[in-house]
Amino acid sequence: MKEDFIVPVSGLAAGKTCFSWHAGKEFFEGFDNEDIIDAGVSVSLEAEKSGREVSLDMSLEGSVTVLCDRCLGDLEIPVSERKLFKVGYGDGADEGLEEGGREVLVLPSSESVLDMSQTVYDYVCLAIPIQRTHPAGGCDPEVVRFLGQEKAEDVPSDSPFAALGDLFGKK
Repeated sequence: MKEDFIVPVSGLAAGKTCFSWHAGKEFFEGFDNEDIIDAGVSVSLEAEKSGREVSLDMSLEGSVTVLCDRCLGDLEIPVSERKLFKVGYGDGADEGLEEGGREVLVLPSSESVLDMSQTVYDYVCLAIPIQRTHPAGGCDPEVVRFLGQEKAEDVPSDSPFAALGDLFGKK
């Protein structure tokens, strides 16, 4: 699957060339990512070549499914990112630097193709929040009840946590 994300930099014609790919479940499995259960991310890349200079505009649109940190249910997270890159040539010392508002992707001088799979993977993973939970009320109510995360007034009086209800000045 990763071979789909190849941009033939030296073979690009002058002007704009568009690429589109799909990053699904298999794509993330190829990176041994067990956090992403399912995915459907459309990747659009517009490459513009002028002389030896190549600019890339990448858009990611779709969603990934991960486990909710609270209830362990499936949680679909939307992904919508737009990133601008410039292809640099050399030994990699300039990797990640910004030039004219574009992140530099360094391609060794001996290479003629740019593999965008790692870049796509990284930016999708960065779009996933650190704390992954359903919005309020979206978690499985049975799991939330089991975890004791319901409101203090709903705690049964025979619960060992009932005495904690007065801890914060319950009136």
